[in-house]
Amino acid sequence: MAFDFILMLTSGDRTIPDARQRLDEALEGGVRHIGFKDVGLPLTDLRGLADAIRAAGGRSYLEVVSLDEASELASARAAVDLDVDCLLGGTRAAAVTEVTRRHPLRYYPFPGRITGHPSVLEGSPAEIVASARQLADLEHVHGLDLLAYRHAGDVPALMRAVCQSVAKPVIVAGSIDSEARIAAVAAAGAAGFTVGTAALDGAFPADSRGFVDQVRAILACTARARAKSTAPRRLALVAHDTRKAHLKAWVLRHRRALAGHRLTCTGGTGRTIAAAAPELDIRRLQRGGRGGDQQLGALVATGDLDAVVFFADPTVPHGGDVDLQALTRLAILHDTPIALSPAQADMLIAALAAADPSPPAAG
Repeated sequence: MAFDFILMLTSGDRTIPDARQRLDEALEGGVRHIGFKDVGLPLTDLRGLADAIRAAGGRSYLEVVSLDEASELASARAAVDLDVDCLLGGTRAAAVTEVTRRHPLRYYPFPGRITGHPSVLEGSPAEIVASARQLADLEHVHGLDLLAYRHAGDVPALMRAVCQSVAKPVIVAGSIDSEARIAAVAAAGAAGFTVGTAALDGAFPADSRGFVDQVRAILACTARARAKSTAPRRLALVAHDTRKAHLKAWVLRHRRALAGHRLTCTGGTGRTIAAAAPELDIRRLQRGGRGGDQQLGALVATGDLDAVVFFADPTVPHGGDVDLQALTRLAILHDTPIALSPAQADMLIAALAAADPSPPAAG
């Protein structure tokens, strides 16, 4: 589900010298989102990190810390060359998107005015929100990287204001060194957060001083904070024709828990659900037989869905069986929960209901 912990193998805004060794420990600890900076190690070593994260089934992030335009564009080209999943940071979105727009990576620039190393966020909350909106309006910007705890003002208020002002996901980065701050990030509506130096320094209470247990401790904090998350979840709802009535009944039973979240349906399913529960926020794709299942698969592949509910009928041969197999394969590959029956969907909605029952819609 939404709200992820991104481990940065960095300290002082630089990739650490022993990042490859630390990566093995991080994977043992169970983290799946792992990043590094564009400075601190040679490009060949960064390539090895990116390849190892991918081979382990993780999601890779490169964060830009360059302050001049030439270096920032070089970092964007490095992200494309390294084939990372996400590019975080940077302040020159219009120029960077000219580099990244033809690559599948997801781009999250910094809103506001960024200065110094380590980076500091400057500007009034109103200026930062205006910058966030301007960036989010760009087609090839997929979210924002907010240096909230590097700002001198009211950080919780700033995070809420930015998250509520844009419809794209917000990752909070920089100086998150306690469970209280993780919980505040979740409550503000962010999609995730990064921790680097604090994890390496053992800032979080853990069973031992080792890095593996430090990672596990932060993951435990993340799980507890997820129950306080106000970020709207992005759920796909779809059913075979012989199971549409079952899905409709399931949606009506859980309509209060689904309210405020962003639901995506293939054409026929979407029409059925919209007619039954018009208050829900539903985006309709093509009908399954006309490419809707492939559209859902694309959303899974790009990280734009938090979970999939697909009520499948195993008793009747379907022309879309191959599409369902492909969707299931992508969900496994990209670590996206998928529920294929009412009992599984009930477990998914139970996790959803553990969060704020009325998450605000962004925008």
